[in-house]
Amino acid sequence: MIQLKSVSLRRGTQLLLEDADLTLLPGQRLGLVGKNGTGKSSLLAMFEGEIAPDAGDIEWAGGQRMATVEQETPALDASAVDYVLDGDRDYARLNAALLEAEAENDGMRMAEIYPEFETIGGFSARARAARLLDGLGFAPASIDNPVSSFSGGWRMRLNLARALIAPSDILLLDEPTNHLDLDAVFWLADWLVSYPGTLIVVSHDRDFLDHVCTHIAHIENQSLNLYTGHYSSFEEMRAERLMQNQALAAKMAKERERLQGFIDRFRAQATKARAAQSRVKALERLPVIAASHADRDDFSFYFPSPKRAPDPMVTLEGVSIGYDGTPLIEDVSLQIRAGDRIGVLGANGAGKTTLIRVIADGGETWLSGDRFVAPGVQVGYYTQHQLDQLDPRDTPLIALERVAGKTASTQKLRDFLGRFGFVGDRIFEPIEPFSGGEKARLALALLVWKAPNLLILDEPTNHLDLAMREALAEALQTFEGAILVVSHDKSLIELVCDRFWWVRGGAALPFDGDLDDYREAVTERRRAHNREQAADKPGQKAAQKSDKKAGKKAPAAPANASSDWGKPRDKASRAQAKERQKRLDRLEAEVQRLGEQLAEIDTALADPALYEGQREDEVVRLQGERGEIGVRLEAAETAWLEAQEDG
Repeated sequence: MIQLKSVSLRRGTQLLLEDADLTLLPGQRLGLVGKNGTGKSSLLAMFEGEIAPDAGDIEWAGGQRMATVEQETPALDASAVDYVLDGDRDYARLNAALLEAEAENDGMRMAEIYPEFETIGGFSARARAARLLDGLGFAPASIDNPVSSFSGGWRMRLNLARALIAPSDILLLDEPTNHLDLDAVFWLADWLVSYPGTLIVVSHDRDFLDHVCTHIAHIENQSLNLYTGHYSSFEEMRAERLMQNQALAAKMAKERERLQGFIDRFRAQATKARAAQSRVKALERLPVIAASHADRDDFSFYFPSPKRAPDPMVTLEGVSIGYDGTPLIEDVSLQIRAGDRIGVLGANGAGKTTLIRVIADGGETWLSGDRFVAPGVQVGYYTQHQLDQLDPRDTPLIALERVAGKTASTQKLRDFLGRFGFVGDRIFEPIEPFSGGEKARLALALLVWKAPNLLILDEPTNHLDLAMREALAEALQTFEGAILVVSHDKSLIELVCDRFWWVRGGAALPFDGDLDDYREAVTERRRAHNREQAADKPGQKAAQKSDKKAGKKAPAAPANASSDWGKPRDKASRAQAKERQKRLDRLEAEVQRLGEQLAEIDTALADPALYEGQREDEVVRLQGERGEIGVRLEAAETAWLEAQEDG
């Protein structure tokens, strides 16, 4: 249990929390939300023990183990999987002791270590690490590559895997989805749902919070308020309170009228039917969104209507895309029409960014095929590294003047920046010390000013808080040009896009379905992969144990052995071998059966519908069953392994 009692917390002279109380029980999964700068990361640092409260007390139950994600990743020569395994300190300690004992040929010491090593799951640790890395998007062949060979984003995934593999009672995560693709976000959400300890997570991903959290703690006006339920439940409860504000009610009525007008006008037009349907969804959510974000006036903006809209805008015919002459995606034949709203799906590394870069500006990754861009297409391209393109010496006003030229007055530029939260003297301050969220807002402002008719957005929500994500989604919903977007934010894609491309297996093709269909397709592909692994698991586990991750190889057959070496030579031996094989078959069937049961429970826990309404008891029951079956599966695997070695 964790308790905050009358806690106050400051950052410099700024008061973040005052007289805050909070109680967290084992098994609760808490989403920590609030505007950027309200103190979410500082509160995590206080939980971690890096900073102390300025007043009040934090109380912990004794002996609790805590896991956090490290922010730095040294450029090590160690392999990715070994780096992750070292995150389990008990494993690292015992494995090092085994290595030392084996080097000294100390059989007694090895015999002392083996029972504890098996108790902590040491013999299956490498397989667990490999599954974590697979879920986070690492290709199987890459997990033995040195840590130094991975880029910064992939190293952050390695640090996340280290935190997940570490045995813990409390898990602290600060924006864990920032460096993940949508596939990995789905996987991580499912993994966290089955985490048995206390989870505290800071995230600006609405769908992720909805899927994972059982409670929400909201920081606002130096207060910490706890709500039971997922993020949407929090919005509803907070909205009930904010609905009492008459000004908010008037604002909602005006927004409802605007959305309804769009629906009435375009519902009957085939080319606008899907766009109208997205407004219907927005209208259904309006009471929650508008009320919950009534304090978001600073971030109300829109994209100007394009002056012209060529149709089609961009056409690819038989295009191959890759690096150094080697194709990553081949035979791409896709088209962007005027008014299209396309979401690009696929795992990191599949080629999503490479594809949209070719659409945006061609470039050296365009290897062959035809790319047609209609005259009059004005592309607004927001890249993953857009913030790096800002000159840190500029001020927001100077940065906008570079884009606007001398066509606009200073007052017009100031008014425009004000819609993105840059007001007063802030527009005259250098960009360099700005937060990631402020820089992202400025980058979006520069893009909006250009008034493009084709928006190509690569992870536009990185660094944005929930309020700004909502403002961006609303601006994109009303944008009359074409949109092509890559994002790990499921809520944004659902609100903005009405059709999809799926990049996988060296191809980019239209995907006939919505994001729920895509999630099911990704989950089924992972299930099939896991079933293949489960079929090979007993043999793999035996190899892992004989190897002990310590570099010890299985004994080779004697040089003078015949092809029958190791086979029973008499009737009694053959009978024993037959009985042993029957027992092995029974145990293997048990391992397979329990593995399938575990997969079924994981599928149930991954169903978002489970977390709607009052179904917490069912969630707790399934989690309990999962833990029990997991223990039985480990015991069955151990029994199979022992039977294998007895032979």
